[in-house]
Amino acid sequence: MNPRDRVAYSAIIDRKKLQAPDGARLIVWPVVNVESWEIVRAMPRQVLPAPTGVPVIPDVPNWAWHEYGMRVGFWRLKAAFDELGIVPTLSINGDVCNQYPRVAQAAHESGWEFMGHGFVQMPMHQVEDQAAGIARTVQTIERFTGSPPAGWLGPGLTQTLDTVDLLRAAGIRYIGDWVLDDQPVPIRTAHGELIAMPYTVELNDIPMMAVQHHESEVLERRIRDSFDRLYQEGAEHVRVMCIAVHPFLSGVPHRIAYLERALRYVAGHPGVKFMTGRQILDWYLEQAA
Repeated sequence: MNPRDRVAYSAIIDRKKLQAPDGARLIVWPVVNVESWEIVRAMPRQVLPAPTGVPVIPDVPNWAWHEYGMRVGFWRLKAAFDELGIVPTLSINGDVCNQYPRVAQAAHESGWEFMGHGFVQMPMHQVEDQAAGIARTVQTIERFTGSPPAGWLGPGLTQTLDTVDLLRAAGIRYIGDWVLDDQPVPIRTAHGELIAMPYTVELNDIPMMAVQHHESEVLERRIRDSFDRLYQEGAEHVRVMCIAVHPFLSGVPHRIAYLERALRYVAGHPGVKFMTGRQILDWYLEQAA
C-alpha cells in the first residue's frame, strides 16, 4: 500500500485540540540509539572514508568508531540523562542484548523503554525475511526485559511498503520512521492501526553531524531553536518534540557538553513533560478515544 493510502491528510490547524498530560504545552521524547555493527558487512556509517573511496570489508576503523560509543560514549549520555532525572527511550538493535549486555542492563535497570530497531544495523530492504527478523528482535528484547517492545524504529528509518503490516502483526503499536508531524498520527495497516510517533531527522545527530558535518555547537543551537518555537506553539495546541542521539556521536568529548546544556535548557521551562514513546502512545490513544 502506498504511504498516502495509509495516512489521511490532516492540517494541524484543523484538528481538535489534545489535552496535554499534567497541563504540559510540550512533550519531549528523548531517544538514545544503540546498535550492533557487524564487521562482516559494510559499516552503516563512516567517519573515515577508505583511501580509494571504495568501502572495504573488514572496515576496522569505522567499526571501532562505533565501538567507542558503546564502551565510553553511552555512559556519558546516560550520566547526562540521569543527572536531570530524564528517562529516555532506548532504540535498540536486538543483538545489543547479546553483544553489549552491560549497556542493555544499565538502561533496563534505569527504567528506560526499549524500542525495537532491527536485530542488527542494516537496512530492512536487505533483510531476507522481514517477518522473521522483526520476530527475532521482539523476542530477544522480551527475553531480556520481560516484556515485548511497543515501538519500532527501522535501522536508518528504512522500511519497505509492507513493513508496517509486518510490524503490526508482530504486536508493534507505534513506529518512529514516519517523521511527518508534530503529533502522533494513525497509520492504516492490514492488522489494525499503528501510530506514527513524531521522531526526528532534524534534531538527530546522524543527519546533523555524520551527514551534514555541522560543528558540534549546532546540536545545542538547533535543539534550543526548535524548542523555543514548539514551546510557543504548544501554548495553543500541544506538540511533541523528539531529540535523537547516538553514543558514537553525541557521546564523544567535544559534543556531550552541548547536549547537556540543551537538556538543561529544555528541562528548565515550566509546562514541559519528558515522556517515553510508550507513555506518549498511551496518552494519545486515550485522547483519540
